[in-house]
Amino acid sequence: MTATTSDIEKAADVLRSGGLVALPTETVYGLGANAEDPAAVGRIFRAKGRPPTHPLIVHLAAAEQLDDWVEDVPATARLLAEHFWPGPLTLVLRRGRRVPLEATGGLETVAVRVPDHPVALALLEAFGGGVTAPSANRFGSVSPTTADHVRAELGDAVDFVLDGGPCEVGVESTIVDATGGTAAILRPGGVTREDLEAVLGRPPAVPSASPVRVPGQHPSHYAPRARVVLVEPEKVAAEAELAQELGHRVGVLLPPSPAGTTVGAHAVVPLPDSPAAYARGLYGYLRRLDEQGCDLIIASLPAEEGLGLAIANRLRRAAGPRPAAQ
Repeated sequence: MTATTSDIEKAADVLRSGGLVALPTETVYGLGANAEDPAAVGRIFRAKGRPPTHPLIVHLAAAEQLDDWVEDVPATARLLAEHFWPGPLTLVLRRGRRVPLEATGGLETVAVRVPDHPVALALLEAFGGGVTAPSANRFGSVSPTTADHVRAELGDAVDFVLDGGPCEVGVESTIVDATGGTAAILRPGGVTREDLEAVLGRPPAVPSASPVRVPGQHPSHYAPRARVVLVEPEKVAAEAELAQELGHRVGVLLPPSPAGTTVGAHAVVPLPDSPAAYARGLYGYLRRLDEQGCDLIIASLPAEEGLGLAIANRLRRAAGPRPAAQ
């Protein structure tokens, strides 16, 4: 059921009292706290099992509030905010005094965005301040794209869950370092590299590593319980059948293929042709294969253009080396 006005008012009260609220955005569901309350921000890290050095994103109700939260807004940042807010773009800028270091992982920069979801915007308006909100899941695991995902994973660690239906974009926001005169993509997401180039008049840098810490840079991230193995698209079926013969319960993210193609596996998810539909469904597909008891997921990377860049980023991190305790 979609959140009501009464639900939104209750959620705003929870935030004012130092509580945690799960809120829908167009990207994924976030775990929100009052951005100016260090104790509430600390609860986010404990609920998620998130390292305290891993910075959070501050969500605002409107671009006009940006100057209240950051120290300096370069012309490039204003241009991007004008074109892409509300929307799945996060800007990294110099931290303003309203933002506690607990929210930035101790950094003098802060990540800020205006989400494009009516429930999130209504909550931010009702609350009247900034809300820190990483994805509402355990650190490193698959991000939630429905309210039920949040309830199943975090349970009583969340004081209130606002249900805004399934997320429309399905992968996190694009993070852009806008602290200087040029823009650099630190995490690909819902705003594509091509979208940014069209506005900037030049291609943004996409560094392989960044000195600025931002969400989503951990080697293992967005990961299901099952181990993820990436192969070339034409090798997906053969790799799945071999793993099945070796005793694995194999799940397959099957790229669009000729009609009649069959794959020997425990569970198969046929992928849509549309990158937007793939991005919207990605985390749900990974959760479904976990729920079906798969211990190994075979997948391939899409072409790294448009939303394919963000999808490939999430799959690489889902397949990344995991801590021994994971």
